[in-house]
Amino acid sequence: MLLRTAGLTAGVTAGVQTAVAAGLIAFDWWRNRDRKVRQAPRPGTFSATVEESEFTIYTSGATLYEAMLDAIDSAERSIHLETFIWKGDEVGQRFLDAVNAAADRGVDVYVLYDGFANLVVPSSFYQFSDRVNVRRIPAVARAYWRGPLRYSGFNHSKILVVDDHVGFVGGYNIGSTYAREWRDTHIREIGPAVWGLRNAIANKWNEVHPADRRISWIPPQNWDPEVRVAANLPLHLVYPIRQLYLNGIERAKDHIWITTPYFIPDQQILDALIEASGRGVDVRVMVPKNSNHVVSDWVSRGFYGQMLDAGITILLYSAAMIHAKTATIDREWSTVGTANIDRLSLSFNHETNVEIIDAGFAEQMERVFLADAEHCEVLTSPQWRDRHPMARVAERLLRPWRSFL
Repeated sequence: MLLRTAGLTAGVTAGVQTAVAAGLIAFDWWRNRDRKVRQAPRPGTFSATVEESEFTIYTSGATLYEAMLDAIDSAERSIHLETFIWKGDEVGQRFLDAVNAAADRGVDVYVLYDGFANLVVPSSFYQFSDRVNVRRIPAVARAYWRGPLRYSGFNHSKILVVDDHVGFVGGYNIGSTYAREWRDTHIREIGPAVWGLRNAIANKWNEVHPADRRISWIPPQNWDPEVRVAANLPLHLVYPIRQLYLNGIERAKDHIWITTPYFIPDQQILDALIEASGRGVDVRVMVPKNSNHVVSDWVSRGFYGQMLDAGITILLYSAAMIHAKTATIDREWSTVGTANIDRLSLSFNHETNVEIIDAGFAEQMERVFLADAEHCEVLTSPQWRDRHPMARVAERLLRPWRSFL
């Protein structure tokens, strides 16, 4: 009897939570159905030199895509391309044509993209040359029985490496929408750290291919003491990006400025930010006012009261969808990459971030953050406390979803 009652209660609770989520999605669609598409602000393109590496910071998808396509078109030996979303639109076609042309002229081309993220793209779009080595990570047909956590992560990385010399990584997926309508951040590195980006792709490719089809190992140029690549490897339950963030937050003395599209931290990361604020660190977290995932927004809002009470500044970016995954601390430490501060990215997905310890690079990242902050609303405690009572109910009902988003 007790088991039946508990099961019934759990079922009713799950049903109510699902209904709330469905209602939020429906309301969000209705509210935005006639909204005009806006061009996202572009802070600019920035550059910095870190030891032997030359960095370029891109905040415009159109500018980034041209640089990536130029790199692909000039490739002489190899191309390693990995992405989460690859839209079947004009931009997507340009990338498809570019990698096919490179392979047909004799360049070794390896492409990885996620199957689940591209279910809405007709399979007929992905017409790769027979010379392109392609891995589409399946949406369903996976060896879940060998370990759900090891085999269910999405391929959320976005990396391009050309001739083992130039590498790109960041938040931009491939598609026209991201070029015009989203605010995102990507970096290009020319130098030793490219090895880490290449290795991140090679590890994923080699997991499922026999020896004669694997991407060969190459030696690194150096140990990159100031530039490091951190890549999640779910198959081995290795998730270094989470620790990368924790190390940076716990060392902070002056300020922590974070930009993330989906902020659903685990308790340890949340506590680290609260403790930093408590010792006088200026903690600012920039998130979209309304992202493309309304349920994630509502789950994230469940943290706002605790953050505001701790003195953390919450910046709501209102000019467009901001999708950048960046942080900069004390004008010394920065990271740019593909990982959001949520459970999916930090303990589930294939992700890749670059960690840069350099004052010059951090200064450029601060310029980007401050430019974005001009398009933000600062959330205040009185404003948050005065929100509608039904909003509080929705936040509480969706609280259990924190562990899955």
